[in-house]
Amino acid sequence: MKRKAALHNLGCKVNAYELEAIQQMLEQQGYEIVPFAPGADIYIINTCTVTNIADRKSRQMLHKAKKMNPDAIVVACGCYVQAAGEKLEQDSAIDLVVGNNKKKEIPAILEEYFREKEEGRSGSGTWVTDMTHNREYETLSISRTAEHTRAFIKVQDGCNQFCTYCIIPYARGRVRSRRPEDVLEEVRRLAESGCQEVVLTGIHLSSYGVDLEEGQNLLALIRTIHAVDGIRRIRLGSLEPGIITEEFAEAIAALPKVCPHFHLSLQSGCDTVLERMNRRYRSEEYMEKCRLLRRVYDRPALTTDVIVGFPGETEEEFEASRAFVEEVNFFETHIFKYSRREGTRAAAMPDQIQEQEKTRRSHILLELDAQRRQEYMESFLGEEKEVLLEEKVELDGKNWWVGYTREYLKAIVPDDGKNRANEMISVRFSQIYHREYLL
Repeated sequence: MKRKAALHNLGCKVNAYELEAIQQMLEQQGYEIVPFAPGADIYIINTCTVTNIADRKSRQMLHKAKKMNPDAIVVACGCYVQAAGEKLEQDSAIDLVVGNNKKKEIPAILEEYFREKEEGRSGSGTWVTDMTHNREYETLSISRTAEHTRAFIKVQDGCNQFCTYCIIPYARGRVRSRRPEDVLEEVRRLAESGCQEVVLTGIHLSSYGVDLEEGQNLLALIRTIHAVDGIRRIRLGSLEPGIITEEFAEAIAALPKVCPHFHLSLQSGCDTVLERMNRRYRSEEYMEKCRLLRRVYDRPALTTDVIVGFPGETEEEFEASRAFVEEVNFFETHIFKYSRREGTRAAAMPDQIQEQEKTRRSHILLELDAQRRQEYMESFLGEEKEVLLEEKVELDGKNWWVGYTREYLKAIVPDDGKNRANEMISVRFSQIYHREYLL
């Protein structure tokens, strides 16, 4: 009888990719994958630790799994596990603790665990290594993606930046790059399965290749993937501003498969706050990178992250950041209220901002974001754009197919009764529907 495994992801796209790889490994070993609901024999939760709130959500999900089936094996893996370490051994809701760089061993760990139980033994339930000195890239891969349209591909792990608010370098370790030939092999498999778009992701994607041989960098990897038949779009995950040089911008603009959609991490538009965050650029340099991309592309979609209420952020500093965000004119701005994370330098900084004030500042930027997003969408009305259809949705009692343009604008077309998933079509936009979709 097949053992039933339920999986749940918390956190970023890299975590989601890793859990998808774990699922496919388990399927190959004969496990039956079931919904994350009562009735599973094994619950695997890929945890997140980016904030104290993420830690709490990870703990809650682990306890929820044990409540759904007290006899099930609950496996905690990922970043929260890596940061918490042996402390989790005291948590009765968790049976197996698997840190980062050990996820590929989960099928073997489970088999060993079951074998020891059958023999009446109970071995170590903790599989966590010190990431500080680990230089090995954990080889995980997928052969298909659930949507068969867009596939996220992890090409890099770890971070060397040590921003003062971030625990990730401690949970993920230093920069480690995946071998280009391994990436290429996975991309080819995905193309053969019908996938038309790949999204390159990593913990610090811009650092790809720094630990590889000379000439093996992100641009070289993009060029290699660009040559794969069947792949029609290449989208890039979050980038640091420093990678956008004139050479890089002109090179990717010459590659037609690269989507004009760039998420450039900002965090603050105020230089004094950027300094306290230990970010490696200042606002004028960031602005120059945006100008570079707009010079080589027609209306590229520029998106970003901004933290409000960082320790010590004065009203003047917040206003400088807001004014900068307004000047850059992003398509989308993801706004985060600063969340204190134990173990980081920022958590011990004086002048922590009150939650009420963080909320006020967040609302100001959210209003600006809504306005800018609307303006960007309006600029495409009357134009014809390529849309990759993904799934069916219901709006106002009607069925539609929803997909994305190369700029990552959401578009819808009426459902004609056919299965149009993974179909690439051309659409002329005449209106904005529900403030979210181009139609």
